[in-house]
Amino acid sequence: MFQGKVAVVTGGAHGIGLAIAQAFAREGAAVCVIDRTPNPYFTGDVGEEETLRRFAERVIADHGRVDFLIHNAPPPMKGIDACSYEEFNRALHIGVTAPFYLTKLFLPHFAPGAAIVNISSSRDRMSQPQTESYTAAKGGISALTHALAVSLSGRVRVNSISPGWIDTEYIEYHGPDAAQHPAGRVGNPSDVAALALFLCSDKAGFITGENICVDGGMTRQMIYHGDCGWTLDPHA
Repeated sequence: MFQGKVAVVTGGAHGIGLAIAQAFAREGAAVCVIDRTPNPYFTGDVGEEETLRRFAERVIADHGRVDFLIHNAPPPMKGIDACSYEEFNRALHIGVTAPFYLTKLFLPHFAPGAAIVNISSSRDRMSQPQTESYTAAKGGISALTHALAVSLSGRVRVNSISPGWIDTEYIEYHGPDAAQHPAGRVGNPSDVAALALFLCSDKAGFITGENICVDGGMTRQMIYHGDCGWTLDPHA
């Protein structure tokens, strides 16, 4: 489906990013990964401006174009009790600034029909305690998505995916963990990768500026005492 295309994936050496990179490779794309984890293409920290510059230069030197840009590198998760000023800014650098700046660096090199997919999170609309750095970054990239979609109108389609509970080890859960999802199971990285492929394909040619939640319906189902095998512990 993507023979001769060039796909760039940040955070593509493990978890959801690895699944996305492998999915594009199976479809024939040349895949360029940047990750702090050692990998065959480019090892580096997307939170650093100079690293982003060197990575972009490498991609363009190797391929001369970008067809698909997947911003997946995850920001750190720290809460208001423990997160320092520097740590909060680092989360924003990784989760929002890096996608903005890497898009800017590739702007002259996007091929006709190019697409960007930002990986946000269902935490852009719901939270656990002590997750402020991660949640703020994911909310930021969701908003950045529609801003870029408008600015790049007619040049690049831009969409985002908000995964819910995704088990990167592909563990199958049963009981309340599965039942609290209307889809009946916990997600895995292939669920996100499949949507990323679709959003980059011609079949999604009329979709831009959208955020699609891939969470098995978890954010739509209210859970109270006795539902889906979950019980309230009033002493917790």
